[in-house]
Amino acid sequence: MEVLYNSTRDNDIHVRASEAILKGLSEDGGLFVPDHIPALDKSLAELSAMNYQEVAYEVMKLYLTDFTPEELKGCIAKAYDEKFDTEVIAPLVCAGGAYYLELFHGATIAFKDMALSLLPHLMTVSAQKNKVKNEIVILTATSGDTGKAALAGFAGVEGTKIIVFYPKDGVSPIQERQMITQKGENTYVVGIHGNFDDAQTGVKKIFADKGLAEKMDRQGFQFSSANSINIGRLVPQIVYYVYAYGRLMAEGKIAEGDKIHVVVPTGNFGNILAAYYAKNMGLPVGKLICASNENKVLYDFFRTSVYDRNREFVLTSSPSMDILISSNLERLIYRIAGNDAGKNAELMKALAGEGKYRITEEMRKELGDFYGNYASGQETSEMIRALYENTGYVLDTHTAVAACVYRKYTEETGDRTPTVIASTASPFKFTRSVMNAIDEKYDKMSDFELVDELSSIANVAVPAAIEEIRTAPVLHDHVCGKEEMQKAVEEFLGLK
Repeated sequence: MEVLYNSTRDNDIHVRASEAILKGLSEDGGLFVPDHIPALDKSLAELSAMNYQEVAYEVMKLYLTDFTPEELKGCIAKAYDEKFDTEVIAPLVCAGGAYYLELFHGATIAFKDMALSLLPHLMTVSAQKNKVKNEIVILTATSGDTGKAALAGFAGVEGTKIIVFYPKDGVSPIQERQMITQKGENTYVVGIHGNFDDAQTGVKKIFADKGLAEKMDRQGFQFSSANSINIGRLVPQIVYYVYAYGRLMAEGKIAEGDKIHVVVPTGNFGNILAAYYAKNMGLPVGKLICASNENKVLYDFFRTSVYDRNREFVLTSSPSMDILISSNLERLIYRIAGNDAGKNAELMKALAGEGKYRITEEMRKELGDFYGNYASGQETSEMIRALYENTGYVLDTHTAVAACVYRKYTEETGDRTPTVIASTASPFKFTRSVMNAIDEKYDKMSDFELVDELSSIANVAVPAAIEEIRTAPVLHDHVCGKEEMQKAVEEFLGLK
């Protein structure tokens, strides 16, 4: 059955998958959601016998229904190739009583590679299918990882340009260096004086500017997005939860039909929303455990039914989660409101105006599968140190937030259901925070001395993504105020 995509703010908008991928965001400011969540049409036993690429096809064919099998398989083959440093793409590692799904073996050593290796290929096929003549301008805000993964994915892709905004003082030194050394004449990186929410808000304003869109169209450009608001980002993320379940079956850790829990460290809510979609496709997922850092807006939402961004923004050791406006939560709100675009639009208007909204009791009842908690910076460091000392396994700061929240969940409930923790970044991406957590003596070392020391103590080779930036020249030194973002876009594109 064909899947069409509606706007979360207008049920009268219906587009095909390729159109939703190209647009990124609906004209009314809503996000595209499938008009129904398709059921898995292969048995779990069949899926457990497949490699990652095969599972990717079986899941994504159900959502991207206007892609031919040849088109979709071609995109998958180009995405999940030798750029990943492990043949299985997403290994499962057992440590400390949980299974860590390592999603960081791609070109930029973060989970964003799992979708952003694929999105440029989906985008170019979508442009061909829809006879797009304009050059596609990918406009993206990043809290650290999406930016580099998108830049790496789109660099040199014919018919595209990519512009990435990031908070100048809100990412790790390694994250920043990965972005500002990015090659490619079609790439542009800008630091802003502000936080991620400022960058994300600025990007949404640029998308919504109809006058700018008309000016761009006259000069041969049109916007799209590589943020997790793009359905072409969300659908590939569903894959790895299905794959992880199959791996546990294949390794005899669970039997077909057994439930697993999933723990996801999240700020923008896209990665855990993908797990929710997998569950609604028929994957036997029990609890969806939402792990927050000290910017605990999601934890407070699950506890109180009130989403309230009116609070102090905290810079933490897990910067990719330093977010107060969780854009992808809107897709869940739309669903638990009974796919009522009017109700969702009303709540989003309240968020934009008052900075908060409250869901109804009926909507709250739909959240029974979710559990939310958070970890402080100290708890995050203690988790990294404890797991390393007990097992030799080293976590990055974001995954440590998830591990800490999982520990709190088991202490509260006594529930020992087999659990998959989404390991969202390599510890090499946050070396100073990770190494200081293990032992404060490391704080005197330089960033790249820490890289080598981490490699030594963890007995893991330094990833190619880190080696590449040791001596790479800075190619992007642009910085602007948050109110100057549109001007930066127009200058890069040479708009008149």
